[in-house]
Amino acid sequence: MTKEVWPVCSAELRKGWNFGAGLSLLVALEFLFEKGCAMRSLRCGLCILATMVLPAAAGAGDYTAGSLKISQPWSRVVPNGSKVAAGYMTITNAGSEPDTLVGGTAEIANKVEVHQMSMSDGIMKMRALSEGVTIKPGETVVLKPNSLHLMLMDLKQLPKQGTPIKGMLAFRKAGKIDVEFDVAPMGAQSLTAKKNAAVDAKHEHH
Repeated sequence: MTKEVWPVCSAELRKGWNFGAGLSLLVALEFLFEKGCAMRSLRCGLCILATMVLPAAAGAGDYTAGSLKISQPWSRVVPNGSKVAAGYMTITNAGSEPDTLVGGTAEIANKVEVHQMSMSDGIMKMRALSEGVTIKPGETVVLKPNSLHLMLMDLKQLPKQGTPIKGMLAFRKAGKIDVEFDVAPMGAQSLTAKKNAAVDAKHEHH
């Protein structure tokens, strides 16, 4: 395979493979044939194998690791002077074994923990989940404001709308998964929400 064909092969195969999880290898190979990639070449075969095993996003803002799918990790702007922020996402377990989100990292924070907010006697309370949050087989767990969330603690800098936050999610079985958190406006209740709301300067109403 010539040097000119290699990047075309890789790019076209990625396009076919990431188009949808249900695409077969045969469909992906059609992209290669369209670009004149010689399938008799051993290096082209290695190109196919390498691209198949690379961890890749299932879609914009989506990540996969084994049987887990993490959809649209996001955070939101917090008031000036805040020392904490929060991380949210949707996690689906398509496998046959449970897995547990136990923590992670974020480039803007010195520490990341799994927390939960709940109402007790008319008062919203927050507690750390030292054992993490378990996603059972076939289950989808949503980390969202005023509920389960990642607490980004001891901030080194504040989240900035439009600037993704590089981070990592740690699972008991799936291991570590690199992600980026998109940043929504202050008080947003979802990644796409545009409405700003009043927030608690201390806990940002996680």
